[in-house]
Amino acid sequence: MKEKIEKLKKERNAIILAHNYQPPKIQDLADLCGDSLELSIRAAKTGAEVIVFCGVRFMAETASILSPEKTVLLARGDAGCPMADMVTAEALSAKKAQLPPMPVVAYVNSTAEVKALSTICCTSANAVAVLQSLEEEEILMVPDRNLAHWAAAGAGKKVHVWQGFCPYHDGLTVDDVRRARAAHPEAVFMAHPECRPEVLAEADVVASTSGMLRHARTSDVEAFIIGTEVGLLYPMAKENPEKRFYPASEKMFCTDMKKITEEDVVRSLEQMSGEVKVPEEIRVPAYRAVKRMLDLAG
Repeated sequence: MKEKIEKLKKERNAIILAHNYQPPKIQDLADLCGDSLELSIRAAKTGAEVIVFCGVRFMAETASILSPEKTVLLARGDAGCPMADMVTAEALSAKKAQLPPMPVVAYVNSTAEVKALSTICCTSANAVAVLQSLEEEEILMVPDRNLAHWAAAGAGKKVHVWQGFCPYHDGLTVDDVRRARAAHPEAVFMAHPECRPEVLAEADVVASTSGMLRHARTSDVEAFIIGTEVGLLYPMAKENPEKRFYPASEKMFCTDMKKITEEDVVRSLEQMSGEVKVPEEIRVPAYRAVKRMLDLAG
């Protein structure tokens, strides 16, 4: 299977991207693994003409926003993100009309249409810095309520919170964390900012997936409880074979992130199927929101 994929990649001048939550087999065959935005930025700098994204739809859309000249294929068209679907362009437009004029910060885990209606985007790693970069003291943030509460507290801003959430992060409870701590008392608990505020209050470290990987790599600690989707444990263990990693809860298993198989990747490359192309009238304003965030980071 891997030989077949390598042959097709050469024929198509393609690159395969895999999010950190993808199954181990998919991460192993990918050219690049990482956070969704990080992958799109890195892929845009390559000479590849085709991007096969192993992730969910909003990620493939972001790749299309940043690389309009490339063909972006989502290996499984039905791989979506429940949180991204919790805010639509229509609902956001209606909310903006109800509120006084204020900036809209869109988490990158959102559709291209929502990004196009936003002032600036953010990631879980830079959400606080993005809020602090805005002159206004009152901000609307979509779609994740938990990230918004966490970022608002860190930035000291008044944030109007959209009531979206990741079902898997939001489902992690304090009781789950305390059970994991009791089972592994020597371990440091790292939590993703998509978790509930009371869970983040229990955390030793709050970080994005890339931040968790970095902390695990550089820390002297040898054991970690991981409060994010269970797929992240694979690259962590791969990078740090001498350390131990435990899930905060086995229920943090995203079914959409686990849909893509090697066969799906082959089919995408053979048939050039699953193309995701953001129309220019949406791509251009969405790109402005993403670019403003990227410019902030230099």
